[in-house]
Amino acid sequence: MLPDQFFDFSKLEQFRFLYELGIILLAVKILGHLSKKWGQPSVLGELLAGILLGPMVLDWIHMNAFIEEAAEIGVILLMFLAGLETNLKEFQKAAFASTLVAVIGVILPFLGGLAGGLWFDYRFATSIFIGTALVATSVSISVQTLRELGCLNSKAGNTILGAAVLDDILGIITLSIVVGFVGKNGNDNSSLPVLIVKIIVFFVFIWLSRKPLPKIFQWANRMMTTEVILTIGIIVALVYAFLAEMFGLAGIVGAYFAGLILSTSKFQDELFPKLETVSFSFFVPVFFVSIGLMTTIESVNASILIQILVFSVVAVLTKLVGGAIGAKLGGFPTTDSFAVGAGMVARGEVGLIIASIGLNNKLFSASLFPVIVAVILITTVVTPPLLKVFLPKPGKKSASS
Repeated sequence: MLPDQFFDFSKLEQFRFLYELGIILLAVKILGHLSKKWGQPSVLGELLAGILLGPMVLDWIHMNAFIEEAAEIGVILLMFLAGLETNLKEFQKAAFASTLVAVIGVILPFLGGLAGGLWFDYRFATSIFIGTALVATSVSISVQTLRELGCLNSKAGNTILGAAVLDDILGIITLSIVVGFVGKNGNDNSSLPVLIVKIIVFFVFIWLSRKPLPKIFQWANRMMTTEVILTIGIIVALVYAFLAEMFGLAGIVGAYFAGLILSTSKFQDELFPKLETVSFSFFVPVFFVSIGLMTTIESVNASILIQILVFSVVAVLTKLVGGAIGAKLGGFPTTDSFAVGAGMVARGEVGLIIASIGLNNKLFSASLFPVIVAVILITTVVTPPLLKVFLPKPGKKSASS
C-alpha cells in the first residue's frame, strides 16, 4: 500500500498547525530547560526556540494567523499575571529609594535610546520607540537572580523589586502614550490632547472598577460549574485589554491593571496559580516563540551588528548608572547603589512585549526588530553576572542592611 493511499495528505495543510504547535511546545521546553541548566532565565531558551525553528535557522515554522492570535492572547495573559503578582506592600518598605531608582532608570534609558536612534538616522517617531523599548525592567528575571544569590530579602533586593514594579508601570504608561500619539500606522498626526483625555477617562474607569470587579468574582464563585474563577479571570483580562484598545491604549495596559485590581482580592491565591499553569503551558510560550519567528535572516548584516553593539552598551549603562544614581540619592552606599542599578538592567519579557507591539503597529521597520530583540537578550544575559559583582556574597553583611 502506497503512503498516499494510507494517509490523507490533502489534509496536511489544513491541520498543519497541530504538529507545528507540538514542535513549538517541545522546543520551548527543551531549550528552556537547557537555558536554566546553563544558569540563564528560561525565557532566553524560549526566544532561541523561535529563532531556531523560524526563518533565521531551520526555517521549519513561519508566522501565521493562528500563531499570531495565540501569541496575542499570551501577551494579555502574561501582563494580567504581572498585575496579579504585584505586591503593593513589598516596595513600600523602600518606597523613596525605589521611586528614585525607577524614575531615573526610566528617564536615562529613554533619552539614551532616543539619542541612539537619531544618531543612526532613524526618524523621530522610531527613535522615541527605541527609547521606550529600553525603559522596561523584567521583574521575574530580577527576582530569580536575587533568589539564587540569597539576596531577595535584603534592602537592595526590596529596592530592586519595588523599582522594577514601578518601572513596569511607568514603561506601560510610556508605551501607551507613544503608541497612541504616534498612531497605529506610524503616523505622527494623532492629537495629543485627545489622547490624554482618553487616557484619563480610561484610568478613571480603572479606579471606579476597583471595587465592583472583585464582587464579580464573589458572584461567580457561587456558580455550580468547573473552574469558574479561572474562566472569569481570563474573561476579565480579555475584556479589559479590549477596552484599553478602544480607548486608544495598548491592550496589555488594560490586562495589567485588571490584574493589579485583583492582586489584593481574596481570589488572587486561587486565580494566580491556575492562570499561570494555563498561560505558561501554552499561550505564553507561543508568544515568546513568535518573537523569534519574526526575526529573519535577511535583516542581519554588518550595520545591524553595529547597532546591536551600540544599543546594548546604551541599554546596560543607562539602567546601571540610572539605578545607581537613584539608589545613591535614596541613601545607599556606592557599591550597593550599583547593585541596585545592576538589578534593573534586564529587560526580559516586558521588553519583548513592547518590541512586538512596536513591530505590529509599524513603529519601526522589520530590519530594526532583531536589533531590539538582541539587545533585550543581551541585557538579560549580563544581569546575573553584574549582580554577582556588586551584591555582597552570601553570609557577608551589606553596608546598607
